[in-house]
Amino acid sequence: MTDQSTKPDLNSLVPDWGERGTAGTSISAPLIFDDICHDYDTGRAVDHFSLEIASGEIICLLGQSGCGKTTLLRIAAGIERQTSGKIILDGREIAGPGVFLPPEKRHIGLMFQDYALFPHMNILQNVCFGLRDLSKRDAERVALSVLRRVGMEKYAEQYPHALSGGEQQRVALARAIVPRPGVLLMDEPFSGLDQRLRASVRDETIALLTETRATCLIVTHDPEEAMQIADRIALMKSGRLVQAGTPRELYKTPVNLFAARFFSPFIEIRTTVRSKSVETPLGTFAVNGIADGHKAVVGIRPRAVKLTKSKSDIHGRIVQINFLGEVDQISIMVDGMESPLTARVEGGFAGETGDEVYFKIDNRDLLIFPDEA
Repeated sequence: MTDQSTKPDLNSLVPDWGERGTAGTSISAPLIFDDICHDYDTGRAVDHFSLEIASGEIICLLGQSGCGKTTLLRIAAGIERQTSGKIILDGREIAGPGVFLPPEKRHIGLMFQDYALFPHMNILQNVCFGLRDLSKRDAERVALSVLRRVGMEKYAEQYPHALSGGEQQRVALARAIVPRPGVLLMDEPFSGLDQRLRASVRDETIALLTETRATCLIVTHDPEEAMQIADRIALMKSGRLVQAGTPRELYKTPVNLFAARFFSPFIEIRTTVRSKSVETPLGTFAVNGIADGHKAVVGIRPRAVKLTKSKSDIHGRIVQINFLGEVDQISIMVDGMESPLTARVEGGFAGETGDEVYFKIDNRDLLIFPDEA
């Protein structure tokens, strides 16, 4: 049996982050995507995308692979030129018809998904790279202070190949923020990290970004991550903006079935609207915004299923119980439904597979949309 006291602390496997409040601040700038389109030989990657980002705001571009998220970052950075539309930075058009400011003139920082550290340069030289307007001595002083903030000062003379993925991420972050950009663009910054370290590195990174006050646009495909770090989320599909809003807004009031599916699992019941309502094996529910005779999808989130002890409520039978730590996930088969309903019960569940159960549906976690099939 292993002595728990001898197990390594995961936080000790990487250097500690430096003292908060020591990274310096940027003069943040608002960023506007105005009706951006971009075409490749294979087709349209970005399709009439518009979004206004306020100074100091942290926005997550969220969507499946290939939806145009990274292309938008590259357009904002000036690495690619859009087919049409405008990029406006701090009230100034920097890319549009007849206008194209090169990347080095935009005062926008970009952190690539693969970190893109220069292999022939040591860590200090990598971070100094964006400080070419300073003397070598001043650049090294500023770079070392930022490396200290991300806990990598003692690795200043090392080369990228000698560092772990988490350590390279910190160096790439230091290099991106050291010029104090008004806007910082980050492409999947946490995707390459070990799952054990991802949460802590992400939390420290967001604390650092908040500290620098830079406007920040972060690409991710992970909805939970987006909800944890963003002031607002911009959900994309096939190059288009589906919905933009706070994490709460996108979860509570998704605009369509695609957005709803992205933020929460649920059981879908297909039906037809009759007399401004839909009938399901779980009851009849009022419908707004879908005309009578049209197909609809009723989504039942796990948290909408509330177990009761009243035999006058909906009846079902347990077909599976999964222990998920703080909650038990219960699969319930109900007459008239093709798939089991899912409920989540906190604090442990005393029932067993095969038991009868009774439950109600909480309409606050009920979703009804036009059938997009």
